[in-house]
Amino acid sequence: MEEMKDTEEMCPCCRTKHRSDKEFKDLLNRLSRIEGQIRGIKGMVENDAYCIDIINQVSAVTSALNSFNRVLLSEHMLTCVTEDIREGREEKMDELVRTVQKLMK
Repeated sequence: MEEMKDTEEMCPCCRTKHRSDKEFKDLLNRLSRIEGQIRGIKGMVENDAYCIDIINQVSAVTSALNSFNRVLLSEHMLTCVTEDIREGREEKMDELVRTVQKLMK
């Protein structure tokens, strides 16, 4: 089998990043809150809640996910991107630009 050279061709599960305990706990706490909000929205739908009330909760989840992305992206830029550029892997900037473009859709 031909060896994969481009990281985009690799299975996403093959790339990993070690996170500090604080970063790990913060990210998981944020995701747990978002998960709870999603369960709450599901319950609202199941209980025939008023449409605007559901929409307001969906908006809150969207904001929470955007906040999660900002935190994760900042950490990625300060660690992974910076490290790769220092090591001469400037293609990491292309990946970052594509990611920011996706986030801004």
